[in-house]
Amino acid sequence: MKNKIDVNKVLKNASIKSEDERSLGLFDLSILGIGAMIGTGILVLTGIVAATTAGPAVIFSFLVAAVASGLIGLCYSELSTSIPNSGSAYIYAWVTIGQVMAFFAGWTLLGVYITTTATVANGWTGYVHSFLAEFGVHLPKAFLAAPSAGGIMNLPAIIMILFITLVLTKGTSESKLLNNILVIIKLTVIFLFIIVSVKHIRPTHWHPFFPYGGSGIMVGASTVFFTFLGFDALATSAEDAKNVQHNLPRAIIISLVVSTALYVAVSLVMTGVVPYKELNVAEAMAFVLLEKGHTLTAQIVSAGAILGIMAVVLAFVYAGANITMSMSRGGFLPKQLAHLNSKSHSPNRALWLNGLLAAILAGFMDMRNLALIANVGFLAVFSLISLIVVLLRKQQPDLPRPFKVPFGNILPILSIIVCVILMLNITLPAWISYFIWLGIGVLFYLGYSVRHIIDQEHTGEAE
Repeated sequence: MKNKIDVNKVLKNASIKSEDERSLGLFDLSILGIGAMIGTGILVLTGIVAATTAGPAVIFSFLVAAVASGLIGLCYSELSTSIPNSGSAYIYAWVTIGQVMAFFAGWTLLGVYITTTATVANGWTGYVHSFLAEFGVHLPKAFLAAPSAGGIMNLPAIIMILFITLVLTKGTSESKLLNNILVIIKLTVIFLFIIVSVKHIRPTHWHPFFPYGGSGIMVGASTVFFTFLGFDALATSAEDAKNVQHNLPRAIIISLVVSTALYVAVSLVMTGVVPYKELNVAEAMAFVLLEKGHTLTAQIVSAGAILGIMAVVLAFVYAGANITMSMSRGGFLPKQLAHLNSKSHSPNRALWLNGLLAAILAGFMDMRNLALIANVGFLAVFSLISLIVVLLRKQQPDLPRPFKVPFGNILPILSIIVCVILMLNITLPAWISYFIWLGIGVLFYLGYSVRHIIDQEHTGEAE
């Protein structure tokens, strides 16, 4: 519990921006959350998890993940409205536990945002390939897949991440407009898919409904869990949120409800139209439509997915850059990463660092392994978030809490238990990759952070 930062100094720094300088209202925050949650999970992993892990019972995998996310989302709502700071778990840990845990919470989030961005971009390539193929354009296979999948690199994923990073460097207001447009397009094509496909549902395709049993559902839940991570991206936007104490928790809840309903609906339609064993493809929605002869609709859905998944990448590169900026303000990372561009007021150096690392992973790693690595990190952080709610209540009982998780400490403790259960279902290779990332963090912390955090200890985050 040593080397904690004074919560009052954090609150002072978090209030530097006036209400007029904040650009994200309730609609923008909700769209940001939905945009981050509705992406690769619904457009890509739904079919893959159904085919390989859960069968038609993939809907229960999403529901388990949604319940876990709902519990964690409530914890995030309490913390993000009590300590409205873009540092998310990193700042919360620094306030309640100390600088060592703060560093590893932030370091884990950085790794998770980078791998999640890469995962999403990896799945995006499948829709690009499917869309172009319908017009007779066939990209070289060597440049559509990572080396582990028989290719040289996933070039479209690399280009897309770099393009989105460039857009983000233009500023929050400009990227907000683009994000809102992309998410609306994405929701439109999802509803189009449901409306066109629902008439082809054959209930016989849902038998057996639980081909892989309960263990398959839990493994599936662990795999798809990262698709609900939009609320952490929302937590990192606290410094840009208008009326943050009211809008942020509402946006988190709205995002979870809308996303869960769409995941369940799409899962039922997919597995009802096509036998689940045939859904092991990256462009699942387009595949289902093509199987039923809806070529034009498949092209529209693919085009919408291409644009829509870009919104997820935008949300996660943005969130990762905010964590990077916040950690560098505190001295955990080089202070140059906290520099804001004089014209766009965006942390361009932090954006490019996150964007470049994500592009490299997207180009050279397999999508499923990336998703599992991301899940380990997020579940670890979410367990910590739930614990911090309990600790902060004990340590700072008088801290204003515009939103408070109901039923005392029961729900935060239940949230920890659910996270641990999901973590137990993640494969050993994913854990090994996560521990390697933590090992790199130990070296960085001992080699750099320890000698620089001390300078910030009495001032909080550098302004």
